[in-house]
Amino acid sequence: MLRFLHLCLCMLVVVSVCGQTVRGTVRDAETGEPIFSANVIVKGTTTGVTTDFEGEFKIDVASLPVTLQVSFIGYTLKEVNVADNKKRVDVKLSADQIMIDEAEVVGERISDKQKQAPLTVETMDAIAIKEAPSGNFYEGLGNLKGVDMTSASLGFKVINTRGFNSTSPVRSLQLIDGVDNQSPGLNFSLGNFLGASDLDVKSVDIVAGASSAYFGPGAFNGVINMETKSPFVFPGLSLSMKIGERQLFEQAVRYAEVVQNKEGQDLFAWKLNFYNMQANDWEAENYGPVDNSGVPEDNPGRFDAVNIYGDEYYPANDFSTSAPWNYPGLGTFYRTGYREIDLVDYNTKNLKANAAFHLRTHPEQSYDSPELIYAINVSTGTTVYQGDNRFSLRDIVFYQNRLEYRKKGKWFIRAYMTGEDAGNSYDPYATALTMLEQTRDPNEWAQVYVRFWQDSISPMTEDLGFPELELMFDDEGNPFFEFNYDSLDVWTNTYQDSLVHWHGLVEGWTNTSNSGIPGIPETGYLEPGSPEFNSLFTELTSSKNNELEGGTRLYDRSALYHFHGEYLFEPTFIDQIRVGANYRMYRPDSDGTILVDTAGTKITNDEWGAYMGVEQKFKEDKYILSGTIRFDKNQNFDLVISPAASLVIKPGETDYLRFSFSSALRNPTLANQYLFLDVGPAILSGNLNGVDSLITLESFSDYRNTLDTDTLRYFNIGPIKPEQVRTFEVGYRTSLGEKTYIDAGYYFSEYTDFIGFNIGIDAVFSDNGLPTDLQVFRYSANSQSKVRTQGFSIGINYYLNNNFVVAGNYSWNQLVTADEDDPIIPAFNTPEHKYNVSLSARDLDSKWGKKNKWGFGINYKWIQGFIFEGSPQFTGFVPTYDLVDAQVNYYVDKINCTFKVGASNVLDNQQIQTFGGPRVGRLGYFSILYELKTL
Repeated sequence: MLRFLHLCLCMLVVVSVCGQTVRGTVRDAETGEPIFSANVIVKGTTTGVTTDFEGEFKIDVASLPVTLQVSFIGYTLKEVNVADNKKRVDVKLSADQIMIDEAEVVGERISDKQKQAPLTVETMDAIAIKEAPSGNFYEGLGNLKGVDMTSASLGFKVINTRGFNSTSPVRSLQLIDGVDNQSPGLNFSLGNFLGASDLDVKSVDIVAGASSAYFGPGAFNGVINMETKSPFVFPGLSLSMKIGERQLFEQAVRYAEVVQNKEGQDLFAWKLNFYNMQANDWEAENYGPVDNSGVPEDNPGRFDAVNIYGDEYYPANDFSTSAPWNYPGLGTFYRTGYREIDLVDYNTKNLKANAAFHLRTHPEQSYDSPELIYAINVSTGTTVYQGDNRFSLRDIVFYQNRLEYRKKGKWFIRAYMTGEDAGNSYDPYATALTMLEQTRDPNEWAQVYVRFWQDSISPMTEDLGFPELELMFDDEGNPFFEFNYDSLDVWTNTYQDSLVHWHGLVEGWTNTSNSGIPGIPETGYLEPGSPEFNSLFTELTSSKNNELEGGTRLYDRSALYHFHGEYLFEPTFIDQIRVGANYRMYRPDSDGTILVDTAGTKITNDEWGAYMGVEQKFKEDKYILSGTIRFDKNQNFDLVISPAASLVIKPGETDYLRFSFSSALRNPTLANQYLFLDVGPAILSGNLNGVDSLITLESFSDYRNTLDTDTLRYFNIGPIKPEQVRTFEVGYRTSLGEKTYIDAGYYFSEYTDFIGFNIGIDAVFSDNGLPTDLQVFRYSANSQSKVRTQGFSIGINYYLNNNFVVAGNYSWNQLVTADEDDPIIPAFNTPEHKYNVSLSARDLDSKWGKKNKWGFGINYKWIQGFIFEGSPQFTGFVPTYDLVDAQVNYYVDKINCTFKVGASNVLDNQQIQTFGGPRVGRLGYFSILYELKTL
């Protein structure tokens, strides 16, 4: 590793041997924002450079003093005299009076940051957020290049990049103002459930690929980095109201104010945000069979349906291998389960509140002043979340506190805390299973079903000529019995409708009677909505899902504490040296409902990280070379080192060629380490210490047919380890003329110790070979082989003029290799091909007022079908789908209002985005946005 550091320094250190170098920064005089691509020219010469995306420049001059001419479109040219190259030049440009609104300048400039980035970066700026054709800016992120958007419900949308898409996005990191908004107990981001409203988001950068260097272990496959509006830069009042289909009702308000000191300098600023959304959620109503359900969809005795819970396969219901003449026509049957719509609250609600207070400790320095910031975020609501099961999150609460002292672009010290309260959340799947078991034991339900069949149905099958055993004689005259299975197939096909009808009758009888069998409860099924159903449902969902209470309510009052500091050095021998360190404490508290923290057991999990990065620009910024190294240590795992390096080459004024090697670490989540959750068919378990002597599912299936324990095969699972990835990427960004911008890139990633799951059986057998104790487990585990992926993406923007933009992007992602013999399933869960095409317009003249403007946006998305591998209940094929988002907006200057009408999925092309989730249709809306700026 020392050799790596030495190599980086040798590559990056350069000494000027002739002339003198002047360094400086160009900023907006009012906002302090850096100006990208400003021109810096030595007066009277043709020597000049342009600023980078941080507004910085470096120019070599023959001698001092010199006069620099600094200019940028829309700003007044400024001349600066420089006599000493030891001091940085700070140039402040003032906007021309005919310039467009300041917020729009900021927005357009932010989007240009992508051009010099060494990794693939997609940006949504302030204007794009305001004009997103989808229902909100977060959903609009799914239209960006290489971004996968999955809707588990209206209130829970998930973003992933570069494969391994999941409704629990543990391989991507979501930051808001540098704060990780993951769930402290489950360790994945919460979408925009805990986040910022559209009114307060300044920009969103999505960094695709491994990005652990500066962001930490969670930045594995990508980073969603959101920045909210500073009250110093964006003071004033904003109000919005939106109504729409599915009884959508949304309101938001933002107010920010700046307080000056006696000298008229901006000293203190604060902002408040409130957001409320209510709607009827999409309902999960997939009543087709789960993947590999074991019976065809036309099985007379029903099947295990995706969004019906409690109807899973049960051995006591399987007579498919029994002698057919003993149970004529019975076959395999499935218990009556409960539909998700009978168990879940689909009235989605989300209330978010935010307050932030900013103090400039040196107000005379204006935007260069260090700032002391305290911010608090609170979010609560009800929605549906899909993980291993579908979960009803009711009255769930998340809250964050952040204290930060920073000098933007130079250093920061940040501390924050995230806490959560699961409220009245529960597991509908487990609720269904428990209700059925407490109504009537599964074996008893099967016993009653078989009794009814034998007593009432078997005689009817005989009347219809069900094949019988035939007495036959061999060549020596010995008698034997033979059964004609071909005749059985013919009979079954002939009387298929009768079998379906009979199974329906027996199902109804079994649910309402015990067939006179003593000791078995009279009722086998509680009808949804009945007093008995409601009473038991309330009892279970209000009792904790642990051994003590035996209910299905999830208790989670976990918290995490995070401390992070960073400093950017700018020595004379190199452009930048960035150093930083962080420390995190997890303090889970699930009271045994999710993790193994039962009976007073307390779980603590701590980790720390440190990093250093260097950057050097050569040949008037035509070459930008950078290198980073990061060290991470979790208390339960060994130290992991993650290096990265990149080279950006500027072969022409508008061309950027990039090469990068990046690496990332993903520590096993708390669930990977400590989970213990009984979901019915299996117990989901963490794996901190390893597991011995599990039985493979394949060998147990063979054993069931023979009852020969010698056919059983056993295996062990090693303790869980951190997952690592190495990614190589090459990309090219260019502008063709003044109207076309192209960004393309290719990546190849290799994963080591990929984290997935192994399923096995723990069983004890009696002397006669029958199981006396049997339990299926799903353990977190690492892959035994490497997993490799690759992908390509390209985005093209064509600017017809200052008003119209045509854009398109295409992404290709592929799971290259995964060992088929490895029990770990990678769950790539990503379409191989997808693309977007859009047309947008802004600032179009209106005939109803000179200052009134209007615009529109339309986006077409196409997603190729793919296999979604989730839990056994939620694994299946997501069909190919396409959809159109569109909006039209109109701004009325006199009342400072923007009116907007639009819809996501305009054509109501109902589609599933995750197997087991709902069909998502059209969501039309109408919104009003009022903005009044104060200075």
